[in-house]
Amino acid sequence: MTRTLKDIQQHTLVRIVDDNEDLRETCEMMLTYAGWQVRTYAGAWSFLMDDAPSVPGCLILDISMPDMTGTELQMEMRRRRYSLPIIILTGHANVDLAVTTLKAGAAEFFEKPVDEDRLMKAIAKLCRESLAKSCGELTGRDLEKAFDLLTEREREILELMIQDVSSQQIAERLGLSDRTIYAHRNAIYRKLGTKNLSNISLEDLVSSSCSLPR
Repeated sequence: MTRTLKDIQQHTLVRIVDDNEDLRETCEMMLTYAGWQVRTYAGAWSFLMDDAPSVPGCLILDISMPDMTGTELQMEMRRRRYSLPIIILTGHANVDLAVTTLKAGAAEFFEKPVDEDRLMKAIAKLCRESLAKSCGELTGRDLEKAFDLLTEREREILELMIQDVSSQQIAERLGLSDRTIYAHRNAIYRKLGTKNLSNISLEDLVSSSCSLPR
């Protein structure tokens, strides 16, 4: 499914955890003006107590905070199996810190003051993926790994399925029996782990095919 930015914004929530009130409010105003739904927290504990993990979206997280640091919050979220994608913001960036936060599961790492355009693009990307995941759709690396499991024939059939070609028409085009196509479709669904193909595009399939050795 190709979602518009407005659709993504209506169904996701951007959380901001930062002990700096001015930065919190500035970021909230910027994102709200851009159309995002935003909720802010002055610290990690208030976030953990109030947030609803089932709501897709992303978390913008400051590293240097009292009581519980951003890195410690990442660890706590992992312990709770909280899979919300995280964007790290810090005013004291260094290689070791970047490596630590990324290993702990952060999706993006930005140094303050952050470039507004880069931040907006990162938020849109992560919220789109979070929303897709909540709907049982494959995205990103999971999609690439699933494609790697498909045979050349299964890729050929999947390409036609994405274009809404019926099983009977696929059988006629490829000179195969209906039963063979049915078996291939089941194999495709099994390897992808879903029957929901709405978020898979021809571009995804072509890109994956180009990266594989022939």
